[in-house]
Amino acid sequence: MPTDIEIARGATLQPIAAIADRAGIPAEALNPYGKYIAKIDTHAIPDLQDRPDGKLILVTAINPTPAGEGKTTTTVGLGDGLSRIGKRVMIALREPSLGPSFGMKGGAAGGGHAQVVPMEQINLHFTGDFHAITSAHNLLAAMVDNHVYWGNGLELDTRFISWRRVMDMNDRALRSIVSSLGGNGNGFPREDGFDITVASEIMAIFCLATDAADLEERLGRIVVGRTRDKRLITAADLKATGAMSVLLKDALMPNLVQTLEGTPAFVHGGPFANIAHGCNSVIATRTALRLADYVVTEAGFGADLGAEKFFDIKCRKAGLKPAAAVVVATVRALKMHGGVAKDALGQENLKALEAGMANLARHVENIRKFGVPPIVAINHFTTDTAAEHDLIRHYCRNHLGVEAVICRHWAEGGAGAEELARKVAALTDEDEADFAPLYPDAMPLREKLETIAREIYGASGVSIDGKLVNRLAELEAAGFGDLPICVAKTQYSFSADPALRGAPAGHIVPIRELRLSAGAGFLVAICGDIMTMPGLPREPAAERIHIDAQGRIEGLF
Repeated sequence: MPTDIEIARGATLQPIAAIADRAGIPAEALNPYGKYIAKIDTHAIPDLQDRPDGKLILVTAINPTPAGEGKTTTTVGLGDGLSRIGKRVMIALREPSLGPSFGMKGGAAGGGHAQVVPMEQINLHFTGDFHAITSAHNLLAAMVDNHVYWGNGLELDTRFISWRRVMDMNDRALRSIVSSLGGNGNGFPREDGFDITVASEIMAIFCLATDAADLEERLGRIVVGRTRDKRLITAADLKATGAMSVLLKDALMPNLVQTLEGTPAFVHGGPFANIAHGCNSVIATRTALRLADYVVTEAGFGADLGAEKFFDIKCRKAGLKPAAAVVVATVRALKMHGGVAKDALGQENLKALEAGMANLARHVENIRKFGVPPIVAINHFTTDTAAEHDLIRHYCRNHLGVEAVICRHWAEGGAGAEELARKVAALTDEDEADFAPLYPDAMPLREKLETIAREIYGASGVSIDGKLVNRLAELEAAGFGDLPICVAKTQYSFSADPALRGAPAGHIVPIRELRLSAGAGFLVAICGDIMTMPGLPREPAAERIHIDAQGRIEGLF
């Protein structure tokens, strides 16, 4: 059986100008990066005010397991399926991070015959967007320390500098460091640390900004620390925003690529949903909605993280109204949620499968809490049995009131997702969404945390110590009480314990830290043992990636 990279390498790609033409993007908007990638100057696209925006379809999933779910693969397959049935469609995805590409997960451009291409470039440096975000972030960090070195005119309290550094690679050794060692000429030593680039507030700002002016205004609101009398110091105070905007100027243009079947796709921005808000850029999504009748996008990890943040942060901030949500699951993953070990997933086990359906059920119920109609996509594996498929369809129909569609896009491309495409299109026509966020802006911050924990995670509440209670009060007093919450927690469970699979209930969500992202416009609540700088696994993917004798990349998924 060919690997993903072999399938991608064997494809005949169309020139990017042809893909742009198919999407309705004029030639003058193209800034080519080689033959098959282009950045799009959205200002050169006609306003298209005479046509309504397309319908926005979110692809999300159950809590991920080592068995695999295939959310990006399903997003691409659904886009190709909609195209095959004659719909004008665009796909809007996130850019992969080098961290997981060389760490545990491998590439993130889809799989099998449902991929965006050129796969190697997308999974590696692509158009340099992440490098630009890393540079802009670290420029601000350098300017903070430089300001302190040259007299600290803003009176920053160096004990409370909150702006850490970033890099787009997993490196646990950099989580907590001491900087500026080596003598007076190197500055004043202080505790510091690194996050991965996708967790940077600048990544969030980049993905939520509506245009260059909004980007620069948001950058100026970034809080880097405070004075002894608790006055907040921002990037604007440091006069850093102009230079940061220059570094991000080209990156802000969406990247246009194609699927293996020639469906246009924007791949732009890339925060993780376990430690950030997990959605692609608003600019890419809005541009796609102007151009297409259907836009298929994804949000990171399971619906408890990615979908919740897509609805409560991205849609709230950008005024987007999703028309439907696809919840992706696999027989294998559902059996794992039902207690089956990974090495036994190939055996039919209807009892475990039914037990694991509790995880899918909660995600479907949660989607409905936002007024968005759901449908279930079962990503087919060759070890699936007819009895297992029948059980899922019966359970979804009779217990959840949703359809479950068996999809074979990994093996068959868009043809394997045609049934899903037809049913998703019908769902958006027949069951009009009545979208609303889970909680209002005016709700107090702690109540927002408790609402997410109770309504989305099935928890009985949150645990938060007195120091953080005071921090919430300070934030509300400073005018940040209307911000939405971005919960950073494990992706593997509804709880903060990655070992609790299925649908645990009645647990407590422990809040460890609160980080203000004033420029992005949300508050990050870090839970349990989640880290904003991941580490490499015992056997990282990097050990298997190499260049062969023909100069081709091998091992990249």
